Amino acid sequence: MATEILMPALSPTMEDGTLAKWLVKEGDSVSSGDLLAEIETDKATMEFEAVDEGIIGKILIPEGTEGVRVNDAIAILLEDGEDLSDAPAAAQTTSAQAQSETTAEAPAAAPAPASAPAAPAPVAANGSRIFASPLARRIAADKGLDLSQIKGTGPRGRIVKADVENATAQPSVAPSTAAAPSTAPLAAPPSSSSGVLAAYQGREYTEMPLDGMRKTIAARLTEAKQTIPHFYLRRSVELDALMAFRAQLNRQLADGGVKLSVNDFIIKACARALQLVPDANAIWAGDRIVKMARSDVAVAVAVEGGLFTPVLQDADRKSISALSAEMKDLAGRARDKKLAPHEYQGGSFAISNLGMFGIENFDAVINPPHGAILAVGAGVKKPIIGSDGEVKAATVMSMTLSVDHRVIDGALGAQLLDAIVTGLESPVLMLA
Repeated sequence: MATEILMPALSPTMEDGTLAKWLVKEGDSVSSGDLLAEIETDKATMEFEAVDEGIIGKILIPEGTEGVRVNDAIAILLEDGEDLSDAPAAAQTTSAQAQSETTAEAPAAAPAPASAPAAPAPVAANGSRIFASPLARRIAADKGLDLSQIKGTGPRGRIVKADVENATAQPSVAPSTAAAPSTAPLAAPPSSSSGVLAAYQGREYTEMPLDGMRKTIAARLTEAKQTIPHFYLRRSVELDALMAFRAQLNRQLADGGVKLSVNDFIIKACARALQLVPDANAIWAGDRIVKMARSDVAVAVAVEGGLFTPVLQDADRKSISALSAEMKDLAGRARDKKLAPHEYQGGSFAISNLGMFGIENFDAVINPPHGAILAVGAGVKKPIIGSDGEVKAATVMSMTLSVDHRVIDGALGAQLLDAIVTGLESPVLMLA
């Protein structure tokens, strides 16, 4: 019996995804476990395997299609001897709709139905006739656009469907509105894409469609800044003792191919601090605070088009060299978008380090439901006054702790940041 192959849910939070690439074609025979397609979620591109055996009778969703909902039919699997007439009716409808949508995108504009009254030919303000296709006139009327402000790209300057759909012209203005005094209050900034683009009419630009990752980043960080009461705590750290300690360890570990970074020590210092200040090792769960037993530390990793925050679980129990190896592995697979959902979900605390880019200090946005995130800047040589009162040069690093006030109060946040600073300035404590 013909069956539908459905869009899979590749993570607990996935609602839709992009069918990035088909690995089979119509007519191919597949067995259980064979790779069918690559599915792009908001965080990763993952391979989708066949569950049953059969023949790919029809591909319903072409590769590159975005916003495919979970459990939508994406292909039809046939048994030997079957044809598409045996396919479920819903799948045939989906195929017909996809074909219809493709036809609707063809360059030639479809004529208006015979029963629909023809839109009157528009006339410019100077009385000359504006040449536009019937479909373009209807779309312009629906969008409230003034055709006299739109330049046609059709034959002899005729306005066609594409011109109206991509129009950046201002909506038609009623005479009474045009006569309004110049002292009228300014309009609110436009929120729709067409309204925003209208302000840039005549300027050269390139539109960049949002992929799943960028949409998720935009939604989550907007939610974070609108709903999380952030406050910020700032400290400076003297790194000279840490740099000397790191150099000594790297010399001793060189034969094993291990090279520790400053970031590895920062991860360990944060994991240790969360154990020393356990009330700060917590997340916001809507109607309650959840205190975590172990230190699961997320670290922001920049990737093409966005970022990942892979989570180092039980970081308080691992050695610095083990954390270094695990972080290198997670970061590499994050850049290839090969992380599994459980590797970038969870954690109670995050680190965002822009020091390698020369940024000296910044404020990071909390990644919900985390209780805090540490923004780390670059280490910079500065003159300081030592404990003996003498001026000396030291490598100083600025850190900012962004804190969710619903989870962590000011004094508790200060204790957490102090414990982080103590670990970094006395690095031997991280080996205890």
